[in-house]
Amino acid sequence: MNADATLTGVGVGPGDPELLTVKAVRLLREADLVFVPVMADRVAPTATAGPTPPDADPGRAEATVRSHVAADRLRRLPFALDDRGGVTARRAAAWDDAARVVVEAIDAGARSLAFATIGDPNVYSTFGYLAQSVRALRPTVRVATVPGITAMQELAARSGTPLCEGREPLTLLPATAGLALFADALAGPGTVVAYKGWRRHPELLAELRRQGRLADAVLGRSLGLPGERIGPVDDTEHDLPYLSTLLVPARREHRGGKL
Repeated sequence: MNADATLTGVGVGPGDPELLTVKAVRLLREADLVFVPVMADRVAPTATAGPTPPDADPGRAEATVRSHVAADRLRRLPFALDDRGGVTARRAAAWDDAARVVVEAIDAGARSLAFATIGDPNVYSTFGYLAQSVRALRPTVRVATVPGITAMQELAARSGTPLCEGREPLTLLPATAGLALFADALAGPGTVVAYKGWRRHPELLAELRRQGRLADAVLGRSLGLPGERIGPVDDTEHDLPYLSTLLVPARREHRGGKL
């Protein structure tokens, strides 16, 4: 049943509508419906009650997609994006509710469904949880992904900071995983990127200072959006958005030193 239905997680980059791939734009435009994540409690999840109002406050993925897809084909799926503490009851309920909405759309005849996710659908994305939940209800639904440009790539490009050279490792971690993981990565030989600095920014900043890495670090906030800020880490700025990106390049003493 519904074996020909496909749910595709489409990476739409960090926020700049021009950073979508040609394939991503094509699949978004060809999809019967395009789902976008929003913060839980902002709107009730539904695929049948009509399009998202054009004057409604969009999330970052929706704002990006609106440059390529008509608003009448967008549907919001609320998720508990601000929950902390693992799989909370609220978070699990949001996954289940969103999956039911997608399944309802499939049962109503949709065969090509896209879920727009900031960055890449396989890098710290809500899409993985949605896909698992949909497959639990409809095992025959095909799941696919389209890669997207990540925030660390955009920050590296905009700041002129190479992510990795020669034999250098690259460590990407969420600041929500705790300070110890960040400290261990900083002590290593490669570049460190921390996502979701947000509430932990003062701790990250203190660790950068302790290990003598503060001067080289680059911070990006609201990448690709109005009001974006890219530059050195300001130790007086602690009010960061959830999706901030901290880039700490590897120590490089001379050209080709890590070859």
